[in-house]
Amino acid sequence: MSPHSDAVRTDVDALEVRKAGLGLSLARIGLILARPELKAWRPMMVASLLLTLAGKLLAVAAPVYFGQAVNQLGAGEAALTSVAIAIGLWSAARFLSACLPYARDAIFAPISQAAQRVVAVDAFGKAQSLSLQFHQTRRTGALNRVIERGAGALDTLIRFLAFSIGPTLIELALASAVLATIYGGWSALAAVATVALYGAFTFFVTNKRVIQQRRLNEADTELRARAVDSLNNFETVKAFAAEARETARYDQALAAYNVRMVETSRSLAFLNAGQELIMNLGLTAVAALTAWAALGAQGEARPGDLAAVTLIMMNLYRPLNILGWAFREIKQGAVDLEKLFGLMGMVPEVADKPGAPAFVPQGGRIEFDAVTFAHEARAGGLDQVSFTARPGTRIAIVGPSGAGKSTLLKLLFRFYDVQGGAIRIDGQDVREVTQASLREAVGLVPQDVTLFNTTLLENLIYGRPEATEAEVLEAVRKARLSEFVAALPQGWDTRVGERGVKLSGGERQRVGIARAILRNPAILVLDEATSALDSATEAEVQLALDEASRGRTTLLVAHRLSTVAGADMIVVLDEGRVIEAGAHEELLARGGLYADLWRRQARMQVLEPEAVVLSA
Repeated sequence: MSPHSDAVRTDVDALEVRKAGLGLSLARIGLILARPELKAWRPMMVASLLLTLAGKLLAVAAPVYFGQAVNQLGAGEAALTSVAIAIGLWSAARFLSACLPYARDAIFAPISQAAQRVVAVDAFGKAQSLSLQFHQTRRTGALNRVIERGAGALDTLIRFLAFSIGPTLIELALASAVLATIYGGWSALAAVATVALYGAFTFFVTNKRVIQQRRLNEADTELRARAVDSLNNFETVKAFAAEARETARYDQALAAYNVRMVETSRSLAFLNAGQELIMNLGLTAVAALTAWAALGAQGEARPGDLAAVTLIMMNLYRPLNILGWAFREIKQGAVDLEKLFGLMGMVPEVADKPGAPAFVPQGGRIEFDAVTFAHEARAGGLDQVSFTARPGTRIAIVGPSGAGKSTLLKLLFRFYDVQGGAIRIDGQDVREVTQASLREAVGLVPQDVTLFNTTLLENLIYGRPEATEAEVLEAVRKARLSEFVAALPQGWDTRVGERGVKLSGGERQRVGIARAILRNPAILVLDEATSALDSATEAEVQLALDEASRGRTTLLVAHRLSTVAGADMIVVLDEGRVIEAGAHEELLARGGLYADLWRRQARMQVLEPEAVVLSA
């Protein structure tokens, strides 16, 4: 098994990367920007870089023009025209150096959004493709944060590296060259020393802050995950009168987040104060050296030069002032991007084989051949389960709770892969065909039908969006939903709420039945499909299910044995093994487990007619 398989790394928080390589992140950014989807944006990328470089060049040139104007005024040798020209050049250069980055941002904005969309969609699609076990064990809300942070980190790294760090270094080189050439080597040396000290201090403190930021992110993820988990399970919270307890848990998570935020804020204050001190010392040193040169006997500098070097240093100060924040964002962005690529690098536990063909239904013959499977962290599982469902027959799977009934269905859908034996449909091993084509041919009505928080109609046609109105109406009629839909004030446009909470359990189940009928699959799987219905409604829906299953192979799991008595074959499971198989009357005559369960259910029905649920 791959070390990155979702069987090993199912917790999203485990995707935290402790040593994110910036070089690796840059290489991956390059691969993203080279994607065919972004090819049309490449001229605009080049234009953005050129505008950035032009802005930096003008930022260095502007103080020189200002210094020339001051020198000419101080010497009393300049005409008004030449001073005006120098001031005009300074003003124009300063304006353009400030505005070109805005133009760059306007040009780069669609590139940034397109790149974020590409990587976010890839990550979302990857998460969708991961196996059932990953989604069963992930923390609610945490996966979305990984995708959000990763996509945002891509934009952060591109902007800071291409438009902040790199151009700032270029500006420093230009400024040093100007200072050394025009205003003396000592001023250039002082400027370079200031920037070097500034960078070293920022690097040291920011490295410490990255650790703090990682802790803050972990606290933030925990806070969000706990809040989403509690809000998603509000019915359970209210049923157990646990509002105060959940509020206390949220307060505990928020308090932990506050501690990390205070720690991060204080370190940021220390970083900013240190940067201010270093920059002001450097500015003072450069100004003093230039003033000393101006006052010297050789007259190496003039008063305007002092103004020019001061403005050059202050121009450098602006990008350097955010260097600490930029460096921290780059480091954190590298971590977030690595987490995103960690997610994208995960290998599904259940994956299609290279070149796997599509499943082709040929009647619906299902064979379970010595199937063996055990869940992680469970002592038992399925053990050598074998039976065959002939095309067009109804096969019921019954047994006590935990016998492995639902696991068989998950293996049929290939949510898991068998660990021994094989499952074949029409002679095709389900492991040899694509998962999508297999699931297209199998319709499911689960015990707990969950719906999307959208309209009733969108939920009905989810499995077959191209269905006609007549087909939808027919499916709704068969599932006994027509009167319910007609009674809704908004009809088809009624929103069903988060996971369908605005509908009763029986209504949700009938929506699931209508959805399966509408899909018209080659094989129909009913996993406790009528468990949430009252007896009268169950009888009506059972007729619809009988009609829907006519002519196609049907597997049904049920606790109510009355719903399986008419099956062509009943498979009885106990502790993961097939202990009996046969028709209803045959199994009763044997006097085995099925007969015992039937008698116990009959006694319960006599005592309480509505209580026809199989006891474990």
